[in-house]
Amino acid sequence: MTLIAGPRNLLTDVAGLRVGHAGDLQLNSGTTVVICDRPTVAAVQVLGGAPGTRETDLLEPHNSVETVNALVLSGGSAFGLDAASGAQAALREQGRGFAVRGAVVPIVPAAILFDLVNGGNKDWGRYPPYREFGYEAANAASEDFPIGTVGAGIGGLTAGLKGGLGSASSVTPSGHTVAALVAVNATGGVTVGGTSAFWAAPFELGDEFGRVPHPHPLPPDAASVRLKFRDPQPLEATTIAIIATDAALPKAGAKRLAIAAHDGFSRAIWPAHTPVDGDLVFGLSTGMLSAPCAPEGLIDLYAAAASTMARAIARGVYAARAAPGDLMPAWHDLYG
Repeated sequence: MTLIAGPRNLLTDVAGLRVGHAGDLQLNSGTTVVICDRPTVAAVQVLGGAPGTRETDLLEPHNSVETVNALVLSGGSAFGLDAASGAQAALREQGRGFAVRGAVVPIVPAAILFDLVNGGNKDWGRYPPYREFGYEAANAASEDFPIGTVGAGIGGLTAGLKGGLGSASSVTPSGHTVAALVAVNATGGVTVGGTSAFWAAPFELGDEFGRVPHPHPLPPDAASVRLKFRDPQPLEATTIAIIATDAALPKAGAKRLAIAAHDGFSRAIWPAHTPVDGDLVFGLSTGMLSAPCAPEGLIDLYAAAASTMARAIARGVYAARAAPGDLMPAWHDLYG
C-alpha cells in the first residue's frame, strides 16, 4: 500500500471537520476543539492507565447516541474538562445538537492531559480558564490551523523534549482519507535513544518532520526506557488524539479505527500506554465519501490510521517551539 499526504496534511483533509485552538503561554496550557459540520459517527478507545474524560460512555457501539457535534482535547487535567462546556455553549448558540422533544443538547465528548506542573503559572483564581478556552476555540474553528505549541499542545512535554499539537493526513489507494490530530504529552520518548531521529521515521512522507533516518546501527540506548520524570509518582503525562476518515463506518468501525490508531502511538512513542498515561483516541467517521470499503480496503484504512497517527505525533514534537518557562527543550533547539 502506498499512501500520499492530503493537500493540507491536517485533520481537516477529512471533509466536514474544522479545528480551533485557544490557550495561554503564561499558563502554559490550552485547548483544541474539533467541530463536526454535521453530526458525525464517533467512538473511543482508551489504552492508557490514567485517563480523564467526559461523555465517553455514550461512544460505545452498544449505546444509543450515534453521533457527536464536536470533540475536545485539553490541557489542565480534570480542570480542563470544563473546556467541553465552553464548546457546548458555542454550539448551543448556533442551535446545533441532539434534539430531544424540542430541547437541543450539543454532544461534546472530551479528554484531558496533565500539564499542571510544566512551569506555567496555574494561579488562575476561583475558576480555571478552560471553559472560556473551549468557547473561544469552538468559535475560531477553521479548515486551516497551526500545529506545534498551540491549543492542547501548548504545555506538552515528553522524555527530554517539548511536546506539542500534531496533525497529519493520508489518502489510501481506494481514495479514502484518514487524518489524525494529537496532543503529545507522553511520559515516554519520541526519538531513538539520545538521537534526533523520530521513532516514526519509517512512516514519514516527504520531509514533514525533518527526514532524519534511524541511525545504523541503532545506538546502545535505543531500547532504554526513558521517562519524562523519574519521580516516585510520575503522573505528568498523557497523549490524547483523534483519528478521522471520510469512509462511512458504523460506531463499531469507528472504534476499530481508534484501536488501530493506538498502534501509531506504539510506533512513535517508547514506552506508550503506561499506567501513568491516559492515552486515548477518538475515532470519527464523517461518511462524506460513502463508497464501501472492500475487506482489503478496510485493512488499508486501519493500517493508514496507525501510520498517520505516528506521523502526527512526530510532527507535533517537530513543530513545537520554545516559550518562556519551558522545562524541556524543543526539538528544533537541539537539532534544528
